[in-house]
Amino acid sequence: MAVFTRVTETELTAWLSDYSLGSLLELHGIASGIENTNYFVTTSNGRFVLTLFEKLTSGELPFYLNLMSHLARHGIPCPSPVADRHNRFLGVLNGKPACIVSRLSGKSLTRADAAHCAAVGAVLGQLHCAAQSFAETMPNARAAAWRTRAAQQVRSFLSPQDAALLDSEVAFHAQHTLAALPQGIIHADLFRDNVLFNGARVGGLIDFYFACNDSLLYDVAITVNDWCMDADGMLDEARTRALLRAYHAVRPFQPEEHSAWPIALRAAALRFWLSRLFNLHLPREGELVHVRDPEQFKRILQQHIAADGNTVWL
Repeated sequence: MAVFTRVTETELTAWLSDYSLGSLLELHGIASGIENTNYFVTTSNGRFVLTLFEKLTSGELPFYLNLMSHLARHGIPCPSPVADRHNRFLGVLNGKPACIVSRLSGKSLTRADAAHCAAVGAVLGQLHCAAQSFAETMPNARAAAWRTRAAQQVRSFLSPQDAALLDSEVAFHAQHTLAALPQGIIHADLFRDNVLFNGARVGGLIDFYFACNDSLLYDVAITVNDWCMDADGMLDEARTRALLRAYHAVRPFQPEEHSAWPIALRAAALRFWLSRLFNLHLPREGELVHVRDPEQFKRILQQHIAADGNTVWL
């Protein structure tokens, strides 16, 4: 279980005394997640999710909580942070920054069809549009400087072939950036496990703690790399076109985004290959933390490179 900080019912009951959420009925650790400690919380007033932040600081967190509150007010189905009796979203529990948010209905998918991908594309476009009116900003902590640093840290664990691939790709993206494309706040981690479905309808988007300012197309590429891939790391044409067309209907792609699409797909694949390598070889202390397979995103990256720009588009 990805629970780094233990919370007992007694400790949570004391913490919840500063909220108007009723009495605690149930507390369950959530087995997914890599960056934070999460619990499902049920009180006499409803169902919530408690998060204790293991890396993000109290100074960084207001951006994410204010963003979720902004998006929820603008009709995006995302967790809404709950304020305490002092109108604060952020507190401290067991020495860690902590918040409690509304728990959304639905469940994540292990397999997605074209209709699911279209629904995700539409809601991602809506998120990007709604976030345009959010005044706060957050640099991407996993941009070029992080890629260079993380690559140096994991390189010694790799085979010569993988190290050469990593070096080559980091150098490629240093020369081919997405900085000139339309920018805005992105989710940056809209994988299948971060989207809840109620039947064919998106019930919620969760885990906004990688959100940042970056290329909007990069966010689309991150999403496509998870939702539209087959087992061999190849883009499924029907699912990819469904997602892109639905997104385009909400926020039309610009001509320069079309030409940059192959670069965005490679940048998105590199980011998750690197982060998974880091979590595998340089893990933080925790209890039975689930480490995801870096090989999956290495294959995806290799397929994007082999496509040599001939990638599925609208």
